Amino acid sequence: MAIAVAVMANKHSHQKVKKEIHKNIVKEREEMLSAKSTGKSSRIFTGREITKATNNFSKDNLIGTGGFGEVFKAVLEDGTVTAIKRAKLNNTKGTDQILNEVRILCQVNHRSLVRLLGCSVDLELPLLIYEFIPNGTLFEHLHGNPDRTWKPLTWRRRLQIAYQTAEGLAYLHSAAMPPIYHRDVKSSNILLDEKLNAKVSDFGLSRLVDLTEISNNESHIFTGAQGTLGYLDPEYYRNFQLTDKSDVYSFGVVLLEIVTSKKAIDFSRDEEDVNLVMYINKMMDEERLVECIDPVLKKTANKVDLQTMQQLGNLASACLNERRQNRPSMKEVADEIEYIINVLSQEVVTETETHLS
Repeated sequence: MAIAVAVMANKHSHQKVKKEIHKNIVKEREEMLSAKSTGKSSRIFTGREITKATNNFSKDNLIGTGGFGEVFKAVLEDGTVTAIKRAKLNNTKGTDQILNEVRILCQVNHRSLVRLLGCSVDLELPLLIYEFIPNGTLFEHLHGNPDRTWKPLTWRRRLQIAYQTAEGLAYLHSAAMPPIYHRDVKSSNILLDEKLNAKVSDFGLSRLVDLTEISNNESHIFTGAQGTLGYLDPEYYRNFQLTDKSDVYSFGVVLLEIVTSKKAIDFSRDEEDVNLVMYINKMMDEERLVECIDPVLKKTANKVDLQTMQQLGNLASACLNERRQNRPSMKEVADEIEYIINVLSQEVVTETETHLS
C-alpha cells in the first residue's frame, strides 16, 4: 500500500513538473511572438521540421552535451546547416536556461555573438536553432580534443580571437539595451567559425539588466553565484553581486589561457597551482611570466611578439584584480587588445620596409 502511494505521488509530481514546463514554454512562445526585438529576426520552427533535420535526434548527429542538455547538428530542408540545442527531459533548470537564451538572443545582433536562427516550442521540450559554427571551441584549440586535431593557433590569431570576444562582450555591456551580463565567459563558450573568428555562445545563465534591480546607482544585481569553477569572479561568489566586471574577471582567465595554453583548473598541476589565476599571480610576483608562455608560441616568437605576450598577460592581471572597481571595462579591454594588435602590425610593416630597402 505504501509503495503504491509513493508511486502515485511520484507520478503526480512528474506530471506537475511537465505541466509547469509546458506552461512556461507556452508563455515564452507568446512573449517571443509579440516581442519587439533589436536582434536579427528569428523564426518559429515546427517540431516536425527539426525532428526530420536531426534524423529524429539521432545520436550520430549529437555534437555536444552538458548539464543543460544536448546539441545536435541538423540540416534544414533548404540545406542550411544548423546546431539544435535541446534541454534534457524533466530538467526544469535546463529548460529555463534555454528559454532564457531565447530572451537574450532576441535582443542582440553582433558579429561576435552566435546567431539564433529561431526556436521550436511545440514538442515536449523547447529547442533552439543556431547558426552552425564548424571549428569547435577555443578551449579545444588551446587544450586539445581527442576526436579532432587542429594546427596550433598563431599568436596573431589568438589576439584576434581575444579582440573579437572582447568586442562581443563590450557590446553586451554597453550597446545592448537593456545591458546584458553573460555570467559564464570561458574558453569552451567561445566558438570558432571557418575562418577562426570568435563567436561568444551559451547565454543560458545570462542576465538582462533590469534597471529596477539596480540600487544606489550601482550597476550590480543581487543573485546567487553561478558560473564555472576557475572562471568565477571571487567578489561575485562572496557577495552575490553580479556586475559587468564579473564578466571582465572571467575574460581575464580566458586571456591567461590564450597566452599560456594552460587550463583554468588542472588537477594534474601541483596542488598550489591547480587554479591558473593563483599560479600566474605567483609567477608574475616573481617576474617569471615569460616562463608561462605557451612553448609553441615562444618557439617562433621574436622580441616584439614576446613583449606583446607580456602585455596581454598584464592586461589579464588587470582584469583579475580582486577589487572589481579596479578592473577595466570590457570596452577598455577591447581597446587595449586592439592597441597590442596594432603594435604587431606596425612591426610587420617595419620588417617589410627593412627587407625591401
